[in-house]
Amino acid sequence: MTIRVLLADDQALLRATFHLLIDSCDDMEVVAEAADGAEAVELTRLHHPDVVVMDIRMPGTDGLAATATICGDPLLAPTRVLILTTFEIDEYVARALRAGASGFLGKDIGAADLLTGIRTVASGEALLSPLATRALVARFLATPEPGSQLASPERLTTLTAREREVTTLVAQGRANDEIARLLLISPLTARTHIHHAMAKLGARDRAQLVVIAYQSGLATVAPTSPAPAEGLLRCVEPEHAQPPPTW
Repeated sequence: MTIRVLLADDQALLRATFHLLIDSCDDMEVVAEAADGAEAVELTRLHHPDVVVMDIRMPGTDGLAATATICGDPLLAPTRVLILTTFEIDEYVARALRAGASGFLGKDIGAADLLTGIRTVASGEALLSPLATRALVARFLATPEPGSQLASPERLTTLTAREREVTTLVAQGRANDEIARLLLISPLTARTHIHHAMAKLGARDRAQLVVIAYQSGLATVAPTSPAPAEGLLRCVEPEHAQPPPTW
């Protein structure tokens, strides 16, 4: 299955570079390019891409507003947004996740990391770069902006005890294999519990499940715990992904 990608960035040269890189992969193709957020929304509604690679700082409608519009449109529910920007700031990370983004990467990443990121969010996993540490991001997520609350604590009553456990572990950045090992269940069973929790809480993907976990109080950050070196969410490369080209 070919991953259909839309590129949204106000720098034409950068778009052209990404376009060439992505189209060099057998499992991906660029279906459209946008120079600002408004055009990104319009073209997303026209082409229904699997992944939108979205810059934050663009003239007019910025990437965060465009992400919120795309992720808030029920007709675009299958589309995932991967934020790619030079402004890797914790507040932007939190705002992007609240808006519905499935991943966040800095523009200083290598070609292989970008391609892996696209494949990751297209597969339904979540992705944050190493600089987006758990403690800092979680503090923003645990204090939602007015009107941005995704789920109230009461919604948690719909979860089984096991679903609450796996949701908490997802919010800690645990991969499915780790969750399975900790709970003495199979990775497939762990994945099933995660999907059930997402469905009950109305989370469009794993990243939004993390936001809900912090906002509802199911997941918290110990103030004395040091921030880990890795990011809040793991980068999980989908099975059978094509090896990235070198450039």
